[in-house]
Amino acid sequence: MTPDLLAARRLIRRGLGLTVVGLLAAAGVYVLALLYTPMEVRQGLAQKIFYVHAPAAWGALVAFAVVGLISILFLWLHDERLDLLAASSAEVGIAFSLVMLTTGPIWGKTVWGTWWTWDARLTLTLFLFFLFVGYLALRAAVQDRGERARFSAVVGIMGLVLVPFIHLSVYLFRTLHPQPVLLKPSAPSMPPEMLRALLSGMGAFTLLYVGFLTLRYGLARLDNLREGAGDAG
Repeated sequence: MTPDLLAARRLIRRGLGLTVVGLLAAAGVYVLALLYTPMEVRQGLAQKIFYVHAPAAWGALVAFAVVGLISILFLWLHDERLDLLAASSAEVGIAFSLVMLTTGPIWGKTVWGTWWTWDARLTLTLFLFFLFVGYLALRAAVQDRGERARFSAVVGIMGLVLVPFIHLSVYLFRTLHPQPVLLKPSAPSMPPEMLRALLSGMGAFTLLYVGFLTLRYGLARLDNLREGAGDAG
């Protein structure tokens, strides 16, 4: 067994372990949110969705920002492993985005009375999601590894540019979406119990991101080795 194959399998095992721990942590956070955080006065029980929605949004934006940063490194170093890592992060970001885009309308229906509105932040987030769906479609369509990596890197950097605008959109535009309660210049605008649940959720989703990324990157490395062996045969 080659060292590269051993390394890929170690990554897969490590990713599985981190993912299991992350899933258990996320489940624990939601028990904390349901049972041990106060009920929001105006929104009632529907506000509890926040403790999944916001951490999922955090995880998605982190994943997409990582794609862009790694893409920059790829264009500089031309290391194929960086391309595989960026693609793996994009897939994890898509998964977290689906959680975000599912829980958001459920929460919005209760609070705003509508499943969807073309609010600035929502629209930009949906655009970012479709941008990375296109990123994955591009990777599936281009067969040449070098061209696929270069084209993908350009799209990944475009996503990185969009990420800060999504965070700042509530300041730049009139929007129904609430302003940041944590990532802002002033102190967090939440009771300590709610803040504890939110930070715990963000920590759990960060751990999930690392687990998913490690697992998917290991699988990508393994697939790459198999393709190389097939081409050599």
